[in-house]
Amino acid sequence: MNHQLLLSLISGVFIAGAAAYLGTLMLSRKMAVVAGPLGHLALPGAALALVYGFSLSVGAFPFIVLGIVVIWLLEIRTKLPMEALTAIVFATGVGTAFLFLPINKAEAALIGDIAQVSTGQTVAAVVLGVAVLLAVRRSYAQILLIGIHEDLAKTEGVNVRLFNFIYLAAIAVIVALGVDLVGGLMTAALVAIPAAAARNVSRTLGQYGMAAGAFGALSAVAGILAAAPTRLPAGPLVIIAGAGIFGVTLFWSRA
Repeated sequence: MNHQLLLSLISGVFIAGAAAYLGTLMLSRKMAVVAGPLGHLALPGAALALVYGFSLSVGAFPFIVLGIVVIWLLEIRTKLPMEALTAIVFATGVGTAFLFLPINKAEAALIGDIAQVSTGQTVAAVVLGVAVLLAVRRSYAQILLIGIHEDLAKTEGVNVRLFNFIYLAAIAVIVALGVDLVGGLMTAALVAIPAAAARNVSRTLGQYGMAAGAFGALSAVAGILAAAPTRLPAGPLVIIAGAGIFGVTLFWSRA
C-alpha cells in the first residue's frame, strides 16, 4: 500500500466516521439535509483555495464558520426555523462562489479530491474527527432533548443557546472536512446515508451511533479503494458505497 493511499484512507475513515455519528443526531432532529446547503456554503472558500493553491478544507472552513455564526445569531434574533435560515445563507454562498470559482478547476470543489490529501491534512482530519466525536457524545442527550422539545429542555436546565452552538460548530467542522472527501455537493449524503442505514439495524441508541460510525468508515474505505482501479473520483464512489450499505440494511432490517 503506497503512502498517499494510506493517508487518503486514514483521512476518509475519520471524516466519514465522525460525519456518520453526527448524522445520527441530525437525522433525529430531521436536519440531515442542512449539511447539503452548508456544503454549498463552502464553495466560495473552495474557490479561493483552488485559485491560491491551498487545501479545500482550509479555504472552506472560515466561510462555513461565518455561515454557522450568522445562522445562530439570526435564529436568536428572528426565531425563524434553522432550515429556513440555512437556505438563505446557502443561496448567498452559492451566488458568491460562482463569482470566483474557476470552471476548469471546479471538479475538486464539487466532488472532492481526497487522493491528494497531505500528511498535515490527515493529522487535522484525525484530530478534528475525534474532537467532533467526543463533543457530540458529551452533548448528545442535551442536543437531542432540544430537538424534541426546546421548552422542556429549558425547564430541565439545558443551556439551549450553548448546545445549539456546539451542535452547529460540530456540523461546521464536519462539512469543512467533508469537502476534501466528497466535495461541496454531497456532504448531506455523507451524514445522512450511514445514519439511515444504522437506524435500519439498531435497537438501542448506543448501537445506532456505533453502527453509523462503522458504516461511514466502511463506505469511505470502499470508495477510496475502488477509485484507483476504476479511475473514477473517490467522492462519488464513497457515496455510492454508502448507498449500497443502506440497500443491504433494508433486507437486514426485514430479516
